[in-house]
Amino acid sequence: MTILVAALVLLLVIGGGGVGGWLYVRSLEKQVEKVDSFNGLQEEQRPVRAADSALNFLIVGKDQSEPGDTVSRTDTIMLVHVPHSWDRAQLISIPRDTWTTIPASLPEDGGGPRKAKINAAYAWGGTPLLVRTIEGFTGVRVDHVVVVDFAGFGKVIDVLGGVDVNVDRRFTSGGSDGRVYQPGVHHMDSELALFYARERKQFADGDYSRMRHQQAIISAVMQKASRTGILTNPAQLNDFLRATAGAVQVDQKLSVFDTIWNLHGVSAGDVTMLTSPTTGVGMVGDQSVFFPDMAASAKLFTAVKNDTMDEWLAENPNARNSPN
Repeated sequence: MTILVAALVLLLVIGGGGVGGWLYVRSLEKQVEKVDSFNGLQEEQRPVRAADSALNFLIVGKDQSEPGDTVSRTDTIMLVHVPHSWDRAQLISIPRDTWTTIPASLPEDGGGPRKAKINAAYAWGGTPLLVRTIEGFTGVRVDHVVVVDFAGFGKVIDVLGGVDVNVDRRFTSGGSDGRVYQPGVHHMDSELALFYARERKQFADGDYSRMRHQQAIISAVMQKASRTGILTNPAQLNDFLRATAGAVQVDQKLSVFDTIWNLHGVSAGDVTMLTSPTTGVGMVGDQSVFFPDMAASAKLFTAVKNDTMDEWLAENPNARNSPN
């Protein structure tokens, strides 16, 4: 959701702020929490940056822990590629249950590499281990990290007055009313939107649906922020920007202001939604996992690494998701 952090805020500032707006964003940067996302990473073990003018952001969606958990769950993992032109982006969802090698495990498990679901990396070693795992899995160098708190993201939706989401299939609300939603566009408040973004069990294709729905929510927020009257309402604009700042953590080297400035030409329509290729769901012991399609994934992530996504998309037109 770097596109959330950057594109949303910049759309607002460009739309109604001028010089004063930019100064405001500079002051707001101090409210965005910075975390050390690359602690302990050895340069010689990391992928080489093949395209210096392009950038790759790792987006982590952090949800509240279940009762009894001692760590937060990572329900969303996305790689966002911004090409050298800085006028568009590709957002690639990576299934959280992807079966892969985690470079390090917990001390009680020996501490060495082991096979597990990809989101175990965050639970075992926070963002640094997740960065190592994603770089090993994709061969793509991660330049920046954005951690999004789902509860904080809900406040962003509320400030916007809810969002209009294109529901792709029938589902039942998790609320007390148990309302049934048919396919089509529905206005969602934060409670319903976050339920829709989290839910997988009531959909036949489980996490595939959840990833599409997460992308749909992101797209809906971007579109709502770009066309709403919030642009000309100073009080609502202030609430929105502060809610956005409070919903994210970024790596220590990421300048929110510079990112906003550099991505000022990117709008919701310039973001292509994709999913990391898999061969389907299967069992490893008692765990249900996603098996990556290694050949297809290699081609996709090579294109990301080499900044040749235009060519890859031309060759794989059906790979695009349509979240909204």
